[in-house]
Amino acid sequence: MAITQALASSFKQQLLEGIHDFSASTGDVFKIALYTSSATLDSSTTVYTSSGESSGTGYTAGGQTLTNVGVSLSGTTAYLDFDDVTWAASSITAAGALIYNSTEANKAVAILSFGGTYTSTNGNFTVTFPAATSSTAIIILN
Repeated sequence: MAITQALASSFKQQLLEGIHDFSASTGDVFKIALYTSSATLDSSTTVYTSSGESSGTGYTAGGQTLTNVGVSLSGTTAYLDFDDVTWAASSITAAGALIYNSTEANKAVAILSFGGTYTSTNGNFTVTFPAATSSTAIIILN
């Protein structure tokens, strides 16, 4: 079992089909769910699953809604960003996460591997997204 960082292959196809709307004010609702090292998530993941999902104080199955989705263009590169997300006063263990579109039948967007297991104990568990630039954003289309 492993979590491998990737864009979901199905997401790439769905972009061309016009399924996902990342507009900041009128777009779809995107969520992030946390997973333990027992989860199997990779580019073949197609939808949100509760298998291997984290649990604990301050965490609700399905994760949290991502805010301030912003799409930008720099030259010929499009990219998007989400605000960091925090589970406050939580006791959670996670090794990765799944970003998914809850508006569109929980379709998978991106799998994040944390590169190890992280734990919060009666504290904040925060997923910090990279800077919103054309070379570092969480999703980049060249």
